[in-house]
Amino acid sequence: MYRKIKKGLLIAFAVFLVIAVVFGLYAGDYYHAELEAIQELSLEVEYERMERLEDGSLVFCPAEYDSAVIFYPGGKVEALAYIPLMEHCAREGVLAVLMPMPFNLAVLAKDAAASIPEQFPEVEHWYMAGHSLGGSMAASFAAENTAWVEGVILLAAYSTEPLEIPVLSIRGSEDGVLNMEKYEKYRTNLPADFEEHILEGGNHAGFGFYGPQEGDGTAAISSREQIAGTAERIGAFVRSAHD
Repeated sequence: MYRKIKKGLLIAFAVFLVIAVVFGLYAGDYYHAELEAIQELSLEVEYERMERLEDGSLVFCPAEYDSAVIFYPGGKVEALAYIPLMEHCAREGVLAVLMPMPFNLAVLAKDAAASIPEQFPEVEHWYMAGHSLGGSMAASFAAENTAWVEGVILLAAYSTEPLEIPVLSIRGSEDGVLNMEKYEKYRTNLPADFEEHILEGGNHAGFGFYGPQEGDGTAAISSREQIAGTAERIGAFVRSAHD
C-alpha cells in the first residue's frame, strides 16, 4: 500500500512539474515594451504627473479630473507598452491607471481593479478598459461591479458577459489578431446603443508600443496616430456620459 501511495505521489509531482515548466515557457515568451520609443513619445505629451502605487500600478494624472479609467493590458504584453496611451488619456483630462498583470495575463488577476477606487476618493466616475484579452477581463470585472463602474472601453476586444452600462468599442481596420467571429457573436452582450469606432489603417498592436504581433495586419497609420485617435475617443466618451 505504501509503495502505491508513493508511486501515486511521484506521478502527481511529475505531472505538476511538467505543467509548471510548460506554463513557465509560455508565460516567459511575451511582447516587451519598446522603452526607447516610449520615452521619446513621452516628451511630446503634456499632463500633470505620474505616480506609482504599492501594487506597481502606474497612475497618469491630469491637472484637473473627476473621471478615471482603469486599464488592463493585452495578453502576454508588458504593461509598460501602454504608457503612451495612458499619457494621452491624461492629456484628455482622464485619470488613467495602468495595471501590470501576473505573467502579463489579465485572466490571472481579473479583480485587480477592486482596490483602486478607495485610493482616489476624489474621482466621481470610474470606467474599466483594456486591450484584447485585457479588454475581455475588464468587461467581465465591470459586469460584476456596476455599483461603481459606469462604463467599459474595449480595444480590439469583446465582452463574454452581458453589459448594461455604456460601452465604447474601438478596433483597427487592419487588425489580423482579433477573432471577428467571436467579436460578432458577443456583440449581443453589449447595449444596443454602444459606440463602435473602426480606426482606418489601424491594426491590433497599434494600441501599444511593443512591436509587431504575430498574425497581425500591416498598419497604414503609425502607433502614434492610432494611440492619439484612441485617446481622443476615450476622452469624448467619458465626457459625453456626464454632459
